[in-house]
Amino acid sequence: MSRRSRTKAAEVPAQGSAAARCTVSVCRGCCCGTPKVPRLDHAAQLAELRAGLAEVATVRPVPCLDACEHANVVVVQPSAEGRRAGGRPVWLGLVNDHDASADITAWIAAGGPGLAEMPAILDLYAFSPSRRVREQLDS
Repeated sequence: MSRRSRTKAAEVPAQGSAAARCTVSVCRGCCCGTPKVPRLDHAAQLAELRAGLAEVATVRPVPCLDACEHANVVVVQPSAEGRRAGGRPVWLGLVNDHDASADITAWIAAGGPGLAEMPAILDLYAFSPSRRVREQLDS
């Protein structure tokens, strides 16, 4: 194997590695994940996302993302491949039912941002947070 081939091989993440996966941040702070958002089993929703995405994404609860007007926020960050293809983080709010979680899971399983077209139904949940809030998630 030439030196150039070894360098190229090292740059390509292994299939299923963390670098090749989307990251799904599930807000579990001030309003999200609390009784302030009624009629939703927050623990079950997080478990459902983790189970449905175990093979293709990293699902992590995060502290308050300061987007409480969209309580129950889910942020889908593209995989490295998705980012190279132009994908950017997608903020989804008011994710308060099983069907929304299932649509998110199906989209990410198909590749997520940059690699698969977001289902039109998720447009109803998408929003753009302030720059300050977006930077908080990146840090």
